[in-house]
Amino acid sequence: MSAISNPLQSSGSASHSWVSRLHGMTLPSSKWMWFTVGAIGLAIGYWLIAGLQTNHSVSNKSLVMYTVQSRDLPISVIERGNLESQSNVRILCEVDDLRNDGVYGTPVVWIIPNGSSVKKGDLLAEFDSAPILTELDQQVLDTERSKAEFMQAEASLKNQEIENQSSKDKAELDVQLAQLDLKMYQDEEKGTHRLAVEAINRLIDDVNNEILTAEMNLKLRRNEKVGIESLFKLGYAGKSEKDRSVLSYLQAEADYSAKLNKMKTQLASLDKIEHYELRMQTLTLRGKQTTAEQSLKQVLLTNSAKLQQAKGILAARKESLKKEEELLARFKAQLDKCKILAPSDGMVTYASDRDIEIREGAAIRKSQHFMSLPNLQQMQVQVSVHESVLDRVKVGQKATISIDAFAERRYEGTVQSVAVLPEQNYYYGSDTKVYKAIVKIDETVGQLKPGMTAVAEIHIDLLEHVNAVPVQAIVQRDGKSWLYVEDGSSVAHRDITLGPSNDLFVTVTDGIQAGERVVLNPTELIETADEKQNNPELDQVSPPATPIAPKGTLTAALVSGPAKK
Repeated sequence: MSAISNPLQSSGSASHSWVSRLHGMTLPSSKWMWFTVGAIGLAIGYWLIAGLQTNHSVSNKSLVMYTVQSRDLPISVIERGNLESQSNVRILCEVDDLRNDGVYGTPVVWIIPNGSSVKKGDLLAEFDSAPILTELDQQVLDTERSKAEFMQAEASLKNQEIENQSSKDKAELDVQLAQLDLKMYQDEEKGTHRLAVEAINRLIDDVNNEILTAEMNLKLRRNEKVGIESLFKLGYAGKSEKDRSVLSYLQAEADYSAKLNKMKTQLASLDKIEHYELRMQTLTLRGKQTTAEQSLKQVLLTNSAKLQQAKGILAARKESLKKEEELLARFKAQLDKCKILAPSDGMVTYASDRDIEIREGAAIRKSQHFMSLPNLQQMQVQVSVHESVLDRVKVGQKATISIDAFAERRYEGTVQSVAVLPEQNYYYGSDTKVYKAIVKIDETVGQLKPGMTAVAEIHIDLLEHVNAVPVQAIVQRDGKSWLYVEDGSSVAHRDITLGPSNDLFVTVTDGIQAGERVVLNPTELIETADEKQNNPELDQVSPPATPIAPKGTLTAALVSGPAKK
């Protein structure tokens, strides 16, 4: 709890009270109250020796006087907290729970004793690895099978690529041959059609010559026949000669007729080639070319589909192999994680878990924090700052740290962080808000252990050459503050303006000068006035939010004001 405070001494009846105001902050709990009591008690002894006088009295009651002095007034926040390491390495269980025996977590086979000092690389704990070994053996087989399927898919892809190239080359060759056939048939000079026409034309010429020869032969045989018949009538030729001449004529006539028929046949063949075979062969060759081109397109599409299918199978096999290899690597990593080695030097500290005792045989859940390795040479203090002084605590402010276990030692520190949100459930059912702050010990330490109780005094400011009075001298009522100041042989009421304060003193920015003497126990005067006026309302001096201190005790109240730089 915060201790930027001004204890106002209480004496007399239970109606005596204390003044408290620093942004409306409530008083600390009783355990901090008694801590402050001791400090104030030492201060009172100092005042009694250093110049407090009791030679003034009002109504036969002694007044304690204090001479106002210009002094340097340190302003600080005092908070209690616990030590922790600046670099606290958290050790987590990273082993997956592969058991199916109803036990949630992985059992600890061996663990180093709590509080052991270790070096980097030392074995800290070992978990049961039997389920992982079983899975690992099976995964090795699955990975090898997947690797074989991947290699087979890879070979199939290469075969498909070769097959595609072969079928493509054949289809392209068929197209080229079809194009050449058509071109060869349609060539006007050397094409197949032209050669066929020319061949028939040559035959026609030959037949025509044969017809002419047959025609001349027929005329000769006709003349010969007429001559023989004339000689036969005259008796100069025999009947056999006449018959031979007739036969020769008939043969010549038949030969002539045959030549004419041959000519008709050749002309018909020429007409057929020029009018029918030309069109039919052209259509046939063009169809063959179109078919070859379509076959090429079909081959290309089929090749693409088969290639994509082979690639898809290969990609699936590759992805499957990748997952199997990842799973294999995971099981191997899990097997390695069954043995936890120290990442750095330190002292083993078991984690506090209400549900599970950290020991051999205990089942540790995945990601459960079960051990820490704090660096005991670099320590810090975690404190809770009260909301009323939160705006005055800044990162980088210096602090003085004391440890309850080593009361004679003091350590220099620095505020490292201040939380922006309050701690949850600080005190159950309390509206008081506190904020976590970390104060780092700047030096290398030894013998300090995590969890030790520490007190951090955060140095907020140092006010130089200010007029300050003990907080006991202040009287507050109805929002006003005043002092009883010595005025000759009596004391007088004087309104004042308060400034910043610490545990013992409060600055007076207006209304008092150095060298003046003020009453330290103004309640004596207030009691006298109350008795005279018989006004019971004066029994309460401090605001209702400030608890009334029992008679004869000291408590801490907070008196605030603008910090003087």
